[in-house]
Amino acid sequence: MSHPDYRLNLRPLGTPRGVSSVVGPHGFGASPGDKKSKNKSTRGKKRSIFETYMSKEAVSEGLKRGALIQGVLRINPKKFHEAFIPSPDGDRDIFIDGVVARNRALNGDLVVVKLLPEEQWKVIKPESNDKETEAAYESDLPEELCGHHLPQQALKGYNDSPDVIIEAQFGDSDSEDGHGDTQNVLVDGVEKLSVHAQDKGKEDANAPVTKDESTSMSQDTKALSEKSLQKSAKVVYILEKKHSRAATGILKLLADKNSELFRKYALFSPSDHRVPRIYVPLKDCPQDFVTRPKDYANTLFICRIVDWKEDSSFALGQLAKSLGQAGEIEPETEGILTEYGVDFSDFSSEVLECLPQSLPWTIPPEELSKRRDLRKDCIFTIDPSTARDLDDALSCRPLADGTFEVGVHIADVSYFVPEGSHLDKVAADRATSVYLVQKVVPMLPRLLCEELCSLNPMTDKLTFSVIWTLTPKGKILKEWFGRTIIRSCTKLSYEHAQSMIESPSEKIPEEELPPISPEHSSEEVHQAVLNLHRIAKQLRQQRFVDGALRLDQLKLAFTLDSETGLPQGCHIYEYRDSNKLVEEFMLLANMAVAHKVYRAFPEQALLRRHPPPQMKMLNDLVEFCDQMGLSMDASSAGALNKSLTKIFGDDKYSLARKEVLTNMYSRPMQMALYFCSGVLQDQAQFRHYALNVPLYTHFTSPIRRFADVVVHRLLAAALGYREQPEVEPHALQKQADHCNDRRMASKRVQELSASLFFAVLVKESGPLESEAMVMGVLNQAFDVLVLRYGVQKRIYCNALALRSYHFQKVGKKPELTLIWEPKDPEQEPARQVITIFSLVEVVLQAEAAVLKYSAILKQPGPEEESHGALED
Repeated sequence: MSHPDYRLNLRPLGTPRGVSSVVGPHGFGASPGDKKSKNKSTRGKKRSIFETYMSKEAVSEGLKRGALIQGVLRINPKKFHEAFIPSPDGDRDIFIDGVVARNRALNGDLVVVKLLPEEQWKVIKPESNDKETEAAYESDLPEELCGHHLPQQALKGYNDSPDVIIEAQFGDSDSEDGHGDTQNVLVDGVEKLSVHAQDKGKEDANAPVTKDESTSMSQDTKALSEKSLQKSAKVVYILEKKHSRAATGILKLLADKNSELFRKYALFSPSDHRVPRIYVPLKDCPQDFVTRPKDYANTLFICRIVDWKEDSSFALGQLAKSLGQAGEIEPETEGILTEYGVDFSDFSSEVLECLPQSLPWTIPPEELSKRRDLRKDCIFTIDPSTARDLDDALSCRPLADGTFEVGVHIADVSYFVPEGSHLDKVAADRATSVYLVQKVVPMLPRLLCEELCSLNPMTDKLTFSVIWTLTPKGKILKEWFGRTIIRSCTKLSYEHAQSMIESPSEKIPEEELPPISPEHSSEEVHQAVLNLHRIAKQLRQQRFVDGALRLDQLKLAFTLDSETGLPQGCHIYEYRDSNKLVEEFMLLANMAVAHKVYRAFPEQALLRRHPPPQMKMLNDLVEFCDQMGLSMDASSAGALNKSLTKIFGDDKYSLARKEVLTNMYSRPMQMALYFCSGVLQDQAQFRHYALNVPLYTHFTSPIRRFADVVVHRLLAAALGYREQPEVEPHALQKQADHCNDRRMASKRVQELSASLFFAVLVKESGPLESEAMVMGVLNQAFDVLVLRYGVQKRIYCNALALRSYHFQKVGKKPELTLIWEPKDPEQEPARQVITIFSLVEVVLQAEAAVLKYSAILKQPGPEEESHGALED
């Protein structure tokens, strides 16, 4: 994943509940507890707050006619009365204003909306600098855009070193995927300005409330150009409740002790403010809750919504369980997993019965005869040092004519997962392993993940291989696919491979390398790594010449205390040549398999596409950069890549600016998606925007991604190893959709896990100081990217020791001038100008609220100027 976007505030437990959680009949007004204002005129009879949903028939008719629009609902975590769905024409998102218009739909649900009359559309004031016209985007970068093979984690078994370095979140150990899950930044304030990165949580309760810039149209605004109106709509139907309907939060007594409700219900207040408050029956609550509510003020519970009636601002729910103390790692982690619907239960006995029962398991002789035997070849794995589920191995043999035989060998998971079995069903349901900072929630039982399928060294393993004859420049002369048997000669870490790349002519001392099987020497492995590195460099160079895009973002790795499991420190993970080597060959294998299965089964291939970015946002961003004196070309993925890699000098400001730009340009990017080739009519839509290739799929990580297992089965059928697939394209598409949903959930969970650990680190080891670069400027706050930790935070002027501050636009460039209260009354007050790309010093410090931390600016000395801003 890419960097944890310290979304911590997404779960600020126990904080006051912000503004209108429910909206009055005209879209603003009463908050949930505000019964008086709502019921005065209608005592005695209950009045509906929400509209009745349309009938299924009316909805399907309306969608056919184009009178209704469907899309996935995104609720802005920072301003949770605002929600959006993507516009079918790829233009600016459709705006859904307030809880009433949202009509009981939750974040991520597939909804059907009806556009409101034009006079009720949102007006976007041309000069407003504080608005959000696009949605709460959460990391929409496909991993193919980010770094690769980030480390997985493991705590057990490293007793020789007291403190284990655990690389956060990015368990995505496959290559295409560039092991990053790029960060998720709210697209907040995309006016001309797609740059207000948010710390995706809600604003602090005491943060300044900026006035909402959206207003309904009055007659005199009719003249506004098309550009300044945003289509607005209301939800009329929920097609699919994708949100888990589970939330973590805390219990409170109802405010009105004399009401009928007080005797029956408690109030559950979710940590995620995008979920409504929930009435839960007192009989579900702890026995002494009513008499001693304060004892539970800091206890985290899980609650599931069971109903939400038209006449109630609150949902009805059931308490599922008590997790423990808010702010502690394990209860918070369990809460995150439950909210995102991750199945972390133990595998059932029916599932475990599908595994080989007589252990140790050996390859049956009849299987040996069906496969190409590569056990004598020099084959090895390169993975994070803590990885246990080794999906992929590599080999590289020089041939007499100067070419190379290069192999990518992938664990043959489909051999152990019979189609239609209990094991197959649970793997399909989980769809992906989920990598948390401190542990993995596996897709398959550990016996498969870590032993039978994992390509551990010096044991015979079943694999599915792609073997090419390549020129030194990486040109493919021959290609072979087939089932194989390998015996990996060693398990290299990225660090081992990196040291081989960095010392091409020196022998690496044996004690610095892992054990290597006696049939092969360390020199042979070293030479193979060097040859692979040289070819990978050529492949990579050619990909970028051919127009690929990469948006590498800062990724955090944590050092955990082996006793307590608490974070002791963190550092930015370095993505090096050894990571790139593995990535190039995984990409090559995935592309080769995509072509092979699509040629064999044009209607039933499971492929992966990456749609182009949202053009409106992208163009606004280019225009904004232009006004900041930066000329960017975003006409294609390759052009954007060239613009981002143009170095504006190589001092630290230039590198920081590149980080900020990379962040900005991540936002218009869309998710990469699995799909069935028979369901999309237009082959132009098969393309992968970031890789800039016509066909792509996932084949290289079947231990941790179910999509790859499906692709292995298709490849086996294409090669005649098994019967042709009988699956209907629409059934395969349903599976693809489920894989997309679970992949998205797992990314969110990884981000939240990293956010949780970072918040705990700030609390335990803070305050933390770092340089930061300004990413967006508002009229009384500004957003920064904290360079040492890759986190984004908003800094509010009223939280600083200022005498005054002043916002203005210089041309189109927003600028905040801060006048600091001098520490010494004798001194002149320091004046600091904050503009985009200014470099500032910040301090991250814990707050009283659980898991909350804020950023403040360090006051510059009297002589210091704010530096690093680009001159126009």
